[in-house]
Amino acid sequence: MGLIKEFKKFISRGNVMDMAVGVVIGGAFGKIVNSLVADIIMPLIGLITGGVDFTDQKWVLRAGDAAENIPELSIGYGQFIQVIIQFLIIAFAIFLLLKVVNKIMDAKKEEPKPTTPPAPSAEEKLLGEILEELKKKN
Repeated sequence: MGLIKEFKKFISRGNVMDMAVGVVIGGAFGKIVNSLVADIIMPLIGLITGGVDFTDQKWVLRAGDAAENIPELSIGYGQFIQVIIQFLIIAFAIFLLLKVVNKIMDAKKEEPKPTTPPAPSAEEKLLGEILEELKKKN
């Protein structure tokens, strides 16, 4: 029974919940980035490179033969290029997000500058003088 209570305590801690939320949001963010790369960026790169679709690019090491049931052996460097582009986009997006978060956190950390106390009013000066005179008499 103690193990179950410890597990409940572990699961209910804030860090675990924050991590779970981060994983779910990260998964959704990954789908968005994949779509951005596959559906928007890669076609633009293909247009710039003369219609080349990187995902289909490969070096064939051994041609396949359907009659002899020999599969093709190839290195798919195009898919690798796409994954690198996805990584760079994700890294840049995280960089921008952290930059914004750090700017917000730094703004919250800034403490107000200490202001110099205002000069004593005429009444305060007069009361101070009276206090000094009373101290001299005692």
